[in-house]
Amino acid sequence: MRKIHAVAALAIFASSFAIAAAQAASSDVTQTLTKTEQEDSKAFVKGDTAIIDRDFADGFVFTGPDGTTSGKADAINMLKNGDLKFESSMPSDFKVMQYGDTAVVTYQSVDKGSYKGQDISGTYRWTDVWVKHGGKWQVVAGQGTPVMAAMKKP
Repeated sequence: MRKIHAVAALAIFASSFAIAAAQAASSDVTQTLTKTEQEDSKAFVKGDTAIIDRDFADGFVFTGPDGTTSGKADAINMLKNGDLKFESSMPSDFKVMQYGDTAVVTYQSVDKGSYKGQDISGTYRWTDVWVKHGGKWQVVAGQGTPVMAAMKKP
């Protein structure tokens, strides 16, 4: 009987350790991807295409607030040629959900900027899908949605 109790206690201890290790790993991923998303926001403001090149997968696909799609090369070109300009971007409210070597990051930003001379300033919600490949996290897909002003109830 004592053997069964000892085995049960060992199993409980091992599973508690595994859960704690998984939570620590998840916490590390949350910190890493939150920091990387913040760096990417700063890179867009500075026009730093090297950061975008590092963090965006070659096959990256972005769906913009207007429904158009673009890729990594498009983002880099828009920053280089001045079509996309940000004066500021303040990201917040990060949530990271990890699924093995894939993670989904959602957050909000308040941005001031323009696209091809048109004002795109406002508050946005973002969803980015990250994949860890070869020990490195890269964003493979993203989507931005403008936050509409709260509607008044009748």
